[in-house]
Amino acid sequence: MTRRLLCALSLAVLGAAALTAQAPQGPPVTFRVEINYVEVDAIVTDAQGNPVSNLTADDFEVLEDKKPQMISAFSLVNIPVEQAVRPLFASTPIEPDVRTNTGSDGRLYLILLDTLHTSPLNSIKVRAAARRFVEQNLGANDTAAVVFTGGQSKDTQDFTNSKRLLLAAIDKFQGIKSPGATLTVTQDVNARISRQPGDPVRDSLEFERALNARNAMDRVRVLSEFLANVRGRRKAMLLFGEGVEYEFQDILGSTSATGVLESVRDAIGAATRANVAIYAIDPRGLTNPDADLIEFNNNPGADDPSLGDLGPRSIAREFRTAQNSLRMVSDETGGFAVLNQNDFTNAFQRIVRDNSSYYVLGYYSTNERRDGRFRAITVRVKRPGLIVRARRGYVAPRGRAPGAPAGAAADTMLAAATEAMASPLPVSGIPMQVFAAPYRGEAPNAAVALALEMNVQGFQFTEANGTFNDRVELTMAAVDVEGKQKGGATHTVSLTLKPETMPRAREHGVRVLSQIDLPPGRYQLRIAAAEMGGKAGSVIADVEVPDFGAAPVTMSGLSLTSASAVDAPTVKPRDPLSPFLPGPVTTVREFTSDDQIALFAEFYENLRNAPPHKFDISTTIRTDDGRVVSQDSEERDSSELQGSSGGYGYMSVLQLRGLSPGLYVIHVEGRSRATAVEAGIGRDIQIRIK
Repeated sequence: MTRRLLCALSLAVLGAAALTAQAPQGPPVTFRVEINYVEVDAIVTDAQGNPVSNLTADDFEVLEDKKPQMISAFSLVNIPVEQAVRPLFASTPIEPDVRTNTGSDGRLYLILLDTLHTSPLNSIKVRAAARRFVEQNLGANDTAAVVFTGGQSKDTQDFTNSKRLLLAAIDKFQGIKSPGATLTVTQDVNARISRQPGDPVRDSLEFERALNARNAMDRVRVLSEFLANVRGRRKAMLLFGEGVEYEFQDILGSTSATGVLESVRDAIGAATRANVAIYAIDPRGLTNPDADLIEFNNNPGADDPSLGDLGPRSIAREFRTAQNSLRMVSDETGGFAVLNQNDFTNAFQRIVRDNSSYYVLGYYSTNERRDGRFRAITVRVKRPGLIVRARRGYVAPRGRAPGAPAGAAADTMLAAATEAMASPLPVSGIPMQVFAAPYRGEAPNAAVALALEMNVQGFQFTEANGTFNDRVELTMAAVDVEGKQKGGATHTVSLTLKPETMPRAREHGVRVLSQIDLPPGRYQLRIAAAEMGGKAGSVIADVEVPDFGAAPVTMSGLSLTSASAVDAPTVKPRDPLSPFLPGPVTTVREFTSDDQIALFAEFYENLRNAPPHKFDISTTIRTDDGRVVSQDSEERDSSELQGSSGGYGYMSVLQLRGLSPGLYVIHVEGRSRATAVEAGIGRDIQIRIK
């Protein structure tokens, strides 16, 4: 869990609202108590394969080891595939600069690329297949992550709905699978010139193969345990790889497996307990396993009976064993395997259908023993003519159940905030929006300006002495690509609102402005909040902090305020942009035509010893079809930098009067005339006029 960093906070008072921020005392606490709650999702179709979505809990029966269970939680999940809003003139959607925890929940995919069991030559096939799924099958409301079974964690991508970031992670994949046992033994035999028929041979890579298999299965287990925190929805793991060359027969029925098989059993057990469906995808498509032997002119198995069927038959057996491993991990977890297919279109569409329309059934198992044994689950529908598909069971946990640590309930608000922070996905108990913009700070760090806006309509304000009062625990943390926290803050926001201010807070929410100092890199910004009434929420945003001194010209983030932004009461623990903008930074991207916008950005030149020159900065507003409806530009001189690397601060006020309702794109760009080829950089923000 994130480390709390105590901050000295400043007080901001706007209008009749008094909002204070204090540094709370004591360390954070977080705990999770495991109980015998079981969740299973069921896909119900008619005889023609069409989803059936009008069933109730009374239409279902759930049995565990043939014993009826009482359904205590029931929900129908029916998720549309949303498409990102894209201006007509743009070739791709413009990535939003504001992240929220509201809106329709989409599908949840964890894309696991099996580095350890993909041969280097097939790496391009894995990248192509995974890219195709993200580009063609990931909805704008979906969330996905990209993880490898081996390699460096900095190359992976945590949960996001940014296709750009997901594709960038996929492009870093490179398989490192060891040659199969047949090839290894064949190479060893052919290399030993003095070898006589009957001399013993061994698979020199057997230990490495076993280690890779255990590591891959351990990664499946750890990821499944992580996803166990997500309840009430189906979770899909897309496992791209060539499979493990081990026999997995009756792996769940056995409690005495050791080595590789024990790792397999633990991985599948964790997936079944967490209700994670695994879809194993063999990227090789239709292939001839004998092709691996083409490079060998001599088949030693034909000349030496002691080698058995070493050659094409053993290669084929290894191929079948690996594909069977993919089939088994999918079947046991409620997914399906995609094997021997060159076209993944139908398979990917079926995965989307599986995760778009289903029922979630929860029950408390009548068997509370923690014996690590397999429990068979049977889901039935009483209505005739319907087909039900659900995973066939789960593996019970082993060992003593974890309990809450001492003192866990010392601060229930802080505990709720840290629990929301630990969730793999945003928690919507408190609707929130966050905006983050990096600016050059004190080297080596950048100053990341933060704006968080909370919807307080559900807050339980208490009235006393003529004011409405509440308190919010706010925790912010930036986690780098290796999972290490690099920056953070904890604020206690006390809300004291006069009666005439309450309607403004209810309508526009409460804004908190802060700052985190971070070195260059990719981060996931996680913000969690909890209020005295018991509500908690979190929001997650991807933040990329550039190295402002690396390129000839770099640009900060692009921050907005508006005339209407002052309507939201604002607390400012830290506000790095107050000297540069006429109002508080806002996360709002929908405005009325009588509003006006002010934006601020900085451009940095790293052109030491460059001759005197001009620097051009421009702002345009384009309509959905690409027409320019507003334009502003200014010319700056390098003398402002006094001969050193530095930044041009740029603020522009945009009048929205006269703009028709619809979608618009604000583009801010800077260009240096210091070189023969002008160096420029720009950013886009998509807004809507209502």
